Amino acid sequence: MCVSFIVKGNDFHKINLSPETEIDEIMQNIAVLLATPKGSVPLDRDMGLPMAFLDKPVPVAEALLVAEVNEVVPLYEPRVVVVNTTFEFDADDPGRMVPIVEVEVVDE
Repeated sequence: MCVSFIVKGNDFHKINLSPETEIDEIMQNIAVLLATPKGSVPLDRDMGLPMAFLDKPVPVAEALLVAEVNEVVPLYEPRVVVVNTTFEFDADDPGRMVPIVEVEVVDE
Protein backbone atom coordinates (compact mmCIF):
# COMPACT_ATOMS: atom_id res chain seq x y z
CA MET A 1 0.00 0.00 0.00
CA CYS A 2 1.28 3.48 -0.91
CA VAL A 3 0.54 6.51 1.26
CA SER A 4 0.51 10.00 -0.23
CA PHE A 5 2.03 13.11 1.42
CA ILE A 6 2.47 16.77 0.48
CA VAL A 7 5.76 18.64 0.97
CA LYS A 8 6.06 22.38 0.32
CA GLY A 9 9.31 23.94 -0.74
CA ASN A 10 9.12 26.29 2.24
CA ASP A 11 8.48 23.53 4.84
CA PHE A 12 12.16 23.49 5.73
CA HIS A 13 12.56 25.26 9.07
CA LYS A 14 15.23 23.44 11.04
CA ILE A 15 16.88 20.07 10.90
CA ASN A 16 15.64 17.46 13.35
CA LEU A 17 18.50 15.01 13.85
CA SER A 18 16.15 12.56 15.53
CA PRO A 19 12.82 12.53 13.68
CA GLU A 20 10.11 10.63 15.52
CA THR A 21 9.00 8.56 12.53
CA GLU A 22 10.37 7.40 9.21
CA ILE A 23 7.72 9.54 7.47
CA ASP A 24 9.00 12.64 9.32
CA GLU A 25 12.51 11.78 8.17
CA ILE A 26 11.43 11.35 4.55
CA MET A 27 9.43 14.61 4.50
CA GLN A 28 12.35 16.48 6.06
CA ASN A 29 14.73 15.04 3.46
CA ILE A 30 12.48 16.20 0.62
CA ALA A 31 12.03 19.67 2.13
CA VAL A 32 15.82 20.00 2.41
CA LEU A 33 16.22 18.96 -1.24
CA LEU A 34 13.64 21.52 -2.38
CA ALA A 35 15.40 24.28 -0.42
CA THR A 36 18.95 23.43 -1.53
CA PRO A 37 20.54 24.91 -4.66
CA LYS A 38 22.69 22.40 -6.50
CA GLY A 39 26.38 23.09 -5.93
CA SER A 40 25.91 24.54 -2.44
CA VAL A 41 26.57 21.39 -0.37
CA PRO A 42 30.25 20.71 0.37
CA LEU A 43 31.29 17.14 -0.48
CA ASP A 44 28.02 16.57 -2.39
CA ARG A 45 27.85 19.26 -5.06
CA ASP A 46 25.17 17.31 -6.97
CA MET A 47 22.66 17.48 -4.10
CA GLY A 48 19.78 19.92 -4.55
CA LEU A 49 17.93 21.52 -7.43
CA PRO A 50 19.94 22.77 -10.43
CA MET A 51 18.11 26.15 -10.39
CA ALA A 52 17.90 26.29 -14.20
CA PHE A 53 14.42 27.74 -13.69
CA LEU A 54 15.66 31.02 -12.16
CA ASP A 55 14.89 34.18 -14.15
CA LYS A 56 12.71 32.31 -16.66
CA PRO A 57 9.12 33.19 -17.55
CA VAL A 58 6.69 31.49 -15.15
CA PRO A 59 5.45 28.78 -17.57
CA VAL A 60 9.03 27.87 -18.51
CA ALA A 61 10.18 27.99 -14.88
CA GLU A 62 7.33 25.67 -13.82
CA ALA A 63 8.19 23.12 -16.51
CA LEU A 64 11.90 23.19 -15.64
CA LEU A 65 11.25 22.90 -11.91
CA VAL A 66 8.87 19.95 -12.38
CA ALA A 67 11.58 18.18 -14.40
CA GLU A 68 14.21 18.96 -11.75
CA VAL A 69 11.99 17.72 -8.90
CA ASN A 70 11.14 14.52 -10.80
CA GLU A 71 14.84 13.83 -11.27
CA VAL A 72 16.33 14.86 -7.92
CA VAL A 73 13.76 13.68 -5.36
CA PRO A 74 13.80 9.95 -6.32
CA LEU A 75 17.59 10.06 -6.59
CA TYR A 76 18.08 11.32 -3.03
CA GLU A 77 14.95 9.86 -1.45
CA PRO A 78 14.35 6.45 -3.09
CA ARG A 79 11.61 5.60 -0.56
CA VAL A 80 9.16 7.82 -2.46
CA VAL A 81 7.65 8.28 -5.89
CA VAL A 82 6.82 11.81 -7.05
CA VAL A 83 3.13 11.89 -7.96
CA ASN A 84 2.59 15.57 -8.76
CA THR A 85 4.28 18.95 -8.52
CA THR A 86 2.28 22.17 -8.35
CA PHE A 87 3.13 25.70 -7.26
CA GLU A 88 1.86 28.45 -5.04
CA PHE A 89 2.82 32.08 -5.44
CA ASP A 90 3.52 34.39 -2.52
CA ALA A 91 1.48 37.61 -2.79
CA ASP A 92 3.90 39.33 -0.40
CA ASP A 93 6.94 38.29 -2.46
CA PRO A 94 6.12 38.68 -6.16
CA GLY A 95 8.07 36.31 -8.34
CA ARG A 96 8.53 33.71 -5.61
CA MET A 97 7.31 30.32 -6.73
CA VAL A 98 6.97 27.69 -4.00
CA PRO A 99 6.89 24.07 -5.22
CA ILE A 100 4.31 21.77 -3.66
CA VAL A 101 5.32 18.15 -4.20
CA GLU A 102 3.00 15.20 -3.70
CA VAL A 103 4.84 11.96 -3.04
CA GLU A 104 3.87 8.42 -2.28
CA VAL A 105 5.91 6.48 0.23
CA VAL A 106 6.65 3.11 -1.29
CA ASP A 107 6.33 0.00 0.82
CA GLU A 108 9.33 -2.25 0.62
